[in-house]
Amino acid sequence: MKQLFHLLPTGTTIVVATSCYLLFPDALTRVNAQSKANNQQPVILLAQADTEAKSTQKSPANSLSEATDAKNLITYNLEFNRSPVVGNRMRLRGVYSEGRLAFTRPRNWKLDKGQVKALIRFQHSPALYASRSNLTVLLNGTSVGSVPLNRKQSQIGQVLLNIPSNLVQDYNELTIVAQQSNSLECSNPNSPDLWTEILPDSKLIFNFQQQPIPLNFSRYPYPVFDELGLDTNQIVYLQPNQVSQTWLTPAARLQASLGRTADFRPMQTSLVSDVSDVKPNQRLVIIGTPSEQPALASWKNLPLKVVSSQILDRDNNPIPEDTGVLLITRTEKSNAPVLIATGNSSQAVAKAVQFLTQPDVRKMGTGQVILVDKLQDTATPGTRQWPRYLPEKNTFQLSEIKTQVNGQPFTDVTVRGAAAPAIDIDFRALPDDRFLRGSSMNLVYSYGPQMNPRTSAIEVLLDGVFIGGARLDSESGANRKNLKVNLPENLVKPNSRLQVFFRMNSREPFDQQNCLQPPDQQLTGTVHSDTSFDLRREVSADLPDLNLLKFGYPLAAPQDLSNTAIVLPQNPTATDVLTLLALSERLGRISQADTVKLDVYTPDSLPETVRKNNNLVGIGTREKFPLPDVFQSGGLNLSQAFSRLSAQATVQTPQDAQGMIKQIISPWNKERVLLALTAQSDTGLERVRQVFNQDPWFFQLKKDTVLISSDQKDPNPYDADAYQLDFFQSAPKVNRIEKTTLLSKVSRLIQENWLLLPLGIVGLSVLLYGISQLYIKRLANSEKK
Repeated sequence: MKQLFHLLPTGTTIVVATSCYLLFPDALTRVNAQSKANNQQPVILLAQADTEAKSTQKSPANSLSEATDAKNLITYNLEFNRSPVVGNRMRLRGVYSEGRLAFTRPRNWKLDKGQVKALIRFQHSPALYASRSNLTVLLNGTSVGSVPLNRKQSQIGQVLLNIPSNLVQDYNELTIVAQQSNSLECSNPNSPDLWTEILPDSKLIFNFQQQPIPLNFSRYPYPVFDELGLDTNQIVYLQPNQVSQTWLTPAARLQASLGRTADFRPMQTSLVSDVSDVKPNQRLVIIGTPSEQPALASWKNLPLKVVSSQILDRDNNPIPEDTGVLLITRTEKSNAPVLIATGNSSQAVAKAVQFLTQPDVRKMGTGQVILVDKLQDTATPGTRQWPRYLPEKNTFQLSEIKTQVNGQPFTDVTVRGAAAPAIDIDFRALPDDRFLRGSSMNLVYSYGPQMNPRTSAIEVLLDGVFIGGARLDSESGANRKNLKVNLPENLVKPNSRLQVFFRMNSREPFDQQNCLQPPDQQLTGTVHSDTSFDLRREVSADLPDLNLLKFGYPLAAPQDLSNTAIVLPQNPTATDVLTLLALSERLGRISQADTVKLDVYTPDSLPETVRKNNNLVGIGTREKFPLPDVFQSGGLNLSQAFSRLSAQATVQTPQDAQGMIKQIISPWNKERVLLALTAQSDTGLERVRQVFNQDPWFFQLKKDTVLISSDQKDPNPYDADAYQLDFFQSAPKVNRIEKTTLLSKVSRLIQENWLLLPLGIVGLSVLLYGISQLYIKRLANSEKK
C-alpha cells in the first residue's frame, strides 16, 4: 500500500522535530511533488566515491575556499518519526511495497554537492532470500541507492546514501521500495513473512548555507511566513505603548490572514516589548503609528524617516493621514526580518494591514516600501458561500466542486492497475445543512478493455461506508456509463469524503508455475467531471454546539468574518492578547475569503448595533471578563472567588487552573451566539489558547462547554495527552436556526417525537368521534322536530 506524508515545521531551529501533517496522494498536485522516488547508492559505492575524491588533486585556493564554506555549514536532521504515517515504524508488506515521504526545501537554504544524505535504518523478516530481496530509495523519481535485505535474525541494518543536491527541489518526495521474496520459486504476496520495517530514527541529513533573505514585498508572505519551511514559523508582535481597539483589530486581521496562508502548517505566535529580544529565527511584526510604537523613531535602517512621531516621504514631507505605510526591514541586533504596518493615523494603519489581507491586491506590492493610497473595500460574500464546501445550489456537477488540495475545479481523473488507489472527492456539506431523503449522485465513468468481467467492479464509499457499486461487465470496456447512487441523509457531514474505487482484475490468470503476475497497466478507470449531484437539503442547525465551531460555524458565516466581533477587557493582559491572536489564526485557517473583516472591541468601544447583530466572542479571566452575561446563563458556570455553580451544585475551587470554553445563545439576538474563552486565572486562559493553537485538541470540541486541565506543570503543547478535555451539554434548551417550510417543520417534529404519535392518533380519534356523535345527535333532534 502506498503511503505519503508531509514533514512540516517545528519550533526548533535544528534537529528536533515535533509536528507533521498527513499529505494525501491527491495533494501532490498542490505541492507539485512527483509521485516517484530516487534509488540510493550502496555504501560500498560511496566509499569508492570518497576514495576517488581523495585521490583528486586540488589547488590551494580551492582547498581554502572549501574549508571556509565548510565552517559556515549548518546541519539539519529531518527524522522520519515526524510523520504520523511512520510513528514507531513504517512497515512495508508483500512482494512489492512502497512508502513515501514528502518534504520541502526552505527558501534560504543553499545546498551544494555532497551536502544531502539519507540515513536509512531498517529491519526485515528473517525469511527473506537476500538474492531476491532488496530495499531501494528514490528521490523525485531518480534512484539514489539500493541495498540487499540480507540481515540475519532480523538484525537492524542501516545504509548511508549520498543524494545529489541538484535533485532536491522546493517540493520533494522520497520513496522507499521493498522488493521481497521468501521462496526461490514463487512467493505468496499475502504471506506474513514478507515484511520490512523502516525505523523511525531514519533521517535525511542536510548540510547547508543560509542565503540572505530578500526584503521585497513581491514575495510576500515570505519572509514573514515561509511556506517551504521545515521549522515552525515564529511570528512575534511588538507590543504598543497602550493596547487599544485601534491596535487590536489590525493585529487580529493580520493574524487571521497569516492563518489562511499557514493552512495546515504550524505557526507559533508571541509578544515582545523590546526589539532587542527578537531572535534570528523569528519574524517581527510592528503595527501602529509612530506614537504607538516609539521604537520606529529610533530605527536606524528604515527606508523612510520618522521625525516627531510622523512618517516622512522621500522629500521629507509628512505622508498624508489617509495613506497606509508598509515597510520591510531587519532588526539591528539579530538581523531578523521585520514587517511594519504603520501610518500617521490609526485609519492609515488599518488600511495598510487591510492591503495585506487581500491576496489579489497585495500581489501588486514590490520593493521595501508600499504606500497604500486607495484601497477598495471587498464585497462581503453570501452567508452560505463557503469555497471549500459544496455549492449552495442543490443541482451541480463535480467540476463545480473545488479540490481542497489546490482550490482548483475537479477534472477527469484516471487510475490504472489492479491495485489502483481510490479517487477522492471532498464532499463537505455546509455546517448548517440538513439532508433529506432523495439525494443522489449520477456517477459518469469509463473503463478500458481486457478486464475480467466476473471479478471487476466499481464501488462508491462515503466516509468508508459502501453506498453503491456496479460490475465492470464489458470485456471491450465502456465509455461514459452512468451509475445512480443514493446519498444517505444521515451520513453527509461537513468533513465527508466520497471515494470511488475501480476494482480491476486482468483476464489473464496468475501463472503459478512461472510465478508471473498478469499484466495490469492496461487496466484503466476514469471518473468524469460531469458527474452530477441532485441534493435534497434544508438550512437547519441547532445551537449552541461547539462541534460546529470546528468547521467555523457560525463565526465564519460569512467567510470574511464580518459577522463576528471579539471583545477583550478594557486593559487586556498579554495572555488576553495571545488568546485573541490564537482565535484569529484559527478562524483564518477554517475560512476562505478575499479579505478579513474581523473586528475587535473593548467594553467601552463596543457599539450597541454590533452587540445585537453580531456573533460575539469574549476573552478574559472571570474577574475581567468583558461580557459577564455569559455567567448568568444556565448550566455549568464560573462564579466569583474561584467557585463554580450549576443547577445541581455549587462548589469552591481555590486552586482552579482549568480553562473554559462555553457557547450560549446571545442574550441580545436569538440567532447569534456568544462564545466565552475564560478561566479563573491566566494559567487556565493559557490552556484555552493552546486548544485553539493545536489541531489535536481543537478538533475534539463538542457539546457546549469544555473544561481544559493538565496534570503537568509546563505541558508540552505538541503532546496530544498533555491536556485533558471534559465536555458538558449545559444549555437548558437548544435554539434551532432554520429556513424550512411548515410541512418540513411538522415532519421533523413527528420524526423527533414519534413516541407521542400513537397518543396523538388516539386523541385525534376520540376528538373526531366526539364531533361525529354531536353531529348525529343534533341531526336526530332536528328530525324529531
